[in-house]
Amino acid sequence: MSGVEVKVAPPMSAAAPLVIGSRSFTNRLIVGTGKYRDGPTMAAALEAAAAQVVTVAVRRERLFNERGESLLSSLDLRRYTVLPNTAGCFTPGDAVRVAELGRELLDQLGNPGANWVKLEVLGDKKTLLPDPVGTIEATRTLVAGGFEVLAYTSDDPICAARIKDAGATAVMPAGSPIGSGQGVLNPNNVVLCLEALKLGDPHYPVIVDAGVGAASDVAAAMELGADGVLLNTAVAHARDPVLMASAMRHACIAGRESYLAGRIPRRLHASASSPWEGVVSYVPGE
Repeated sequence: MSGVEVKVAPPMSAAAPLVIGSRSFTNRLIVGTGKYRDGPTMAAALEAAAAQVVTVAVRRERLFNERGESLLSSLDLRRYTVLPNTAGCFTPGDAVRVAELGRELLDQLGNPGANWVKLEVLGDKKTLLPDPVGTIEATRTLVAGGFEVLAYTSDDPICAARIKDAGATAVMPAGSPIGSGQGVLNPNNVVLCLEALKLGDPHYPVIVDAGVGAASDVAAAMELGADGVLLNTAVAHARDPVLMASAMRHACIAGRESYLAGRIPRRLHASASSPWEGVVSYVPGE
C-alpha cells in the first residue's frame, strides 16, 4: 500500500448540512453584499468565501449605489441564494413592509415563493442594537404572513427564547455591535442562548450575526456551538476583501470541526503528554 493515498471521509456530523427551515446548505458562512468598494470586488469575495447564501438589504438606498447601479447586477443569481434583510428598519411596521418588498424582489428574480427574511428591528442609530419588543412583534406578524424569519437579536438568552417562541425559523444573536469588529464579546451569553434555543430541539439553527472582525472570531463563534456565522463588514472593509473572505471560509470549517471534535478541559496546572513511569532521573555529575 506504500505510495497509495488514503482518503478518510469526515464524520457525518461534520459534513451535515445547515438546515434553515425548508432550505439546506453545505456552507455555514453567510455573507453580506453591502459596503464593498465595487461590484467586481464583491463578486470575487463571495466566490472566495464559497458562499451559498448572501444577504441583500432591500431598502432602495442600500440596494442601489450613488450611480443608480443595483448590486444585484454583480451577483450570479443562478449561483447564490438571496436572503433579503430589513437592515435600517427601526419599527416593526417598517420591517414588515421591507420584508414584503424582499419577497416581491425574489419573485421578480425568478424565485417565487421564497418567503424568507433576515429580520432586523433596530433600537437606535448610534448603537444599532436590536429592539427586542419590536423584533418579537415583527416576527409574529411575518410568521403569520407565511415568512420564514431569521431574527437578529442581542445575546440575551431570555429575549432569544422569546423570539423563537414567536415563531422564528432561526435566531441570530449578535457577537458584538454591528460593524464593530469586536468579535464575540460575551461567549458565556452566546452559550446560554444556544442552551435556551436548543432545549428540546437540538437541530434548531442558531447563527452568530454581527461584530466579526477577523477569522479567529468566526472560529471562536463556531467553537461555541453556533450553527453558522453571518458577516459583512469584516470582509467588505478588509484591506484585501478576497483574501479575508477565504480566511473566513476556512475559519468557519475549522471552528465547526473543533467544536464537534470536543476540546480538552481547561486545567490550572500542566499535564504531561508522556508518562513519567520508566523515566530515568538525571543527576548532574553522576
